[in-house]
Amino acid sequence: MHLKGCGGGGCLRAQITSAMSSAAGPDLAEAPEERCFLSTAEAAALERELLEDYRFGRQQLVEWCGHASAVAVTKVFPLPAHSRKQRTVLVVCGPEQNGAVGLVCARHLRVFEYEPTIFYPTRSLDPLHRDLTTQCEKMDIPFLSYLPTEVQLINDAYRLVVDAVLGPGVELGKVGGPCMRALATLKLLSIPLVSLDIPSGWDPETGGDAEDGLRPDVLVSLAAPKQCAGRFSGRHHFVAGRFVPDDVRRKFALRLPGYTGTDCIAAL
Repeated sequence: MHLKGCGGGGCLRAQITSAMSSAAGPDLAEAPEERCFLSTAEAAALERELLEDYRFGRQQLVEWCGHASAVAVTKVFPLPAHSRKQRTVLVVCGPEQNGAVGLVCARHLRVFEYEPTIFYPTRSLDPLHRDLTTQCEKMDIPFLSYLPTEVQLINDAYRLVVDAVLGPGVELGKVGGPCMRALATLKLLSIPLVSLDIPSGWDPETGGDAEDGLRPDVLVSLAAPKQCAGRFSGRHHFVAGRFVPDDVRRKFALRLPGYTGTDCIAAL
C-alpha cells in the first residue's frame, strides 16, 4: 500500500501538541489512520530512548526486529506442502545493524522450516555480528562465498531474497565494493525481494534512487516507517514495532495500525 507522508516536522510537532493536550493521552493502537514517517534524526532519537531510558539492549532490539522480519516473510510467502525450492530464501546481509537483523531473520526462518542461505560479503568485527554469525553456522545455515553474477542462477535457486544490506544512516560508499556489487545484482532479479527497514541504497528521507534502485515487493519497517517509505509502491508493507512502548509512541506521535492478537507485525 502506498502511504501518503504528512509533511515532516510540522506534522510531528502538531501531533505531539495534540497528544499532550489530553490528560490520558490517545490510545494509539486505536488512533485515526493518520501515519507519519520518522526522519533519520527522529528514528535515531527513538532508538536512543529505547536503549538509554528503557535500558533495552542492542541485541534485544535486533532480535525483536529479526524475528518480526521472519514472521513477515511467512505471512507473504507461506510454506507450501511440498516443493523444496519454494522453501529456499537468500538473505543478503551488510556489515551494519541492518545486517545483524538479517542474520537473526535467517535464523528464525530456519526455525520456521524454511531453507535460508546467507550472503554476508563484508563481515563486521562487532561482537554481536560475530555471535549471530556463529548461531547461524551452528544451525547449519550455509553461507555463500560469492554471489553469482549470472542472475538466472539466483532466480532458479531461490524463492525470494531478503535485502538486509543497508539501513538508514548508512552510506552506500562506505560499505565496500562487495555490498555494492550485491545490490547491483539484486536490482536485476525477477524473484520477489523483501527489504528490511528501507530498501538498500534509497535515501532514507527522500527515497532518492527509488526509481533506479531496488524495487522490493515487500517492505518491513522496523519500529516505525521512515520517510522514504512514502515512495514504496510494492505489494506489502509491514511495520515491526510492537516492542515500542506506548508512551514512546505518544512522544513521537506515531499513528500506526493496531497489532492483532499476539502478532508482532501489522500491515500498512
